[in-house]
Amino acid sequence: MKRTLRWLDVAVYLVLLALAAWFGPHGAAVWYVGLCLSLAAAPLWLAAKGQLGEAFSVRPEARRLVTGGLYSKLRHPIYVFGTVAFLGAVLAMLGWSALVVWVVVALVQFRRAGREDRVLAQAFGPEYAAYRDATWF
Repeated sequence: MKRTLRWLDVAVYLVLLALAAWFGPHGAAVWYVGLCLSLAAAPLWLAAKGQLGEAFSVRPEARRLVTGGLYSKLRHPIYVFGTVAFLGAVLAMLGWSALVVWVVVALVQFRRAGREDRVLAQAFGPEYAAYRDATWF
């Protein structure tokens, strides 16, 4: 079950991207911008998931503190690049009105990151505080 949940967001994204590519407003600038944005962010999102490895969990857990790779610059690269990838796919499918949908998704991700920060700060204390100070979001 955990393995399925780990990749569920990617599966949903791929379906959304395929729908955007097939049914989106072909030829419109927003379609190109959305697809390019999505395709640029997706590899970074997948790389972040891979770098997190077994430390990944659907709910915030403090299994280990990952500080290498993308995590050396960003505390939450999965949230950052996943949200950008979804933004691109939604833009390519729905156009500029999709920004409203994306704002809701971004707020949810921001809240999830905050909960994760609290769990990690409690588990790793000063080590996490130093990491947090040395990284962005």
